[in-house]
Amino acid sequence: WLDRMTQFKEKAGKNKERASAGLYSYPILMAADILVYKATHVPVGDDQKQHLELARDIASSFNEKFNGGEEFFPQPEPVITGAATRVMSLRDGTQKMSKSAESDMTRINLTDDADTISKKIKKAKTDAGVVPSNDKECEGRPEVANLIGIYAALSDQTKEQVMAEFGGQQFGVFKPALADLAVEKLSPITNRMNELMADPAEIDAILRAGADKANELAQPTVDETMKLMGFWS
Repeated sequence: WLDRMTQFKEKAGKNKERASAGLYSYPILMAADILVYKATHVPVGDDQKQHLELARDIASSFNEKFNGGEEFFPQPEPVITGAATRVMSLRDGTQKMSKSAESDMTRINLTDDADTISKKIKKAKTDAGVVPSNDKECEGRPEVANLIGIYAALSDQTKEQVMAEFGGQQFGVFKPALADLAVEKLSPITNRMNELMADPAEIDAILRAGADKANELAQPTVDETMKLMGFWS
């Protein structure tokens, strides 16, 4: 199952045998995080759908092997919503936006200040055309489609609504509008992150509270699982 995971293939490349165990087994950790709470629906991006499928496979296999085919772990369903189900690089619309990318200009970091966000969006790759007015005009223009998707997600609109508003205009008009919108939406998050980073004790307290709550919810499932597998009586 893990050999088939698309994300592992992409990140490991041709040196699969040299990839780390962490990269290889990460989808199992993700499945455990889902199944330990017996989750039924999980909000994810489009690129994580395959990981949900693995969690479903693991749940089904466990139910069959250890619970007589009866449901112990439910089959979690992916919940994929919004206009930007997969946000792509600002410099290459065929590659996913990633914190591991070499260039910082490919992504928006939640720690970026307003000037940095604005600069990155205004320098984002587009093309010599104008903003498309419909899906057909988006074809073969991945960077353009990506920016429209980001605007739609941040403004809680559909891509069609965004294209109706900006279609036919120059990117010199669209990019500043997107930059202003991104700053408006992300600045409160950045400000809160900066407050937390200046107070490590508060971060530790939040982590402890989260761990306590997670353990309280997860422990009954862990106990039941161990009993079904015969580790505990």
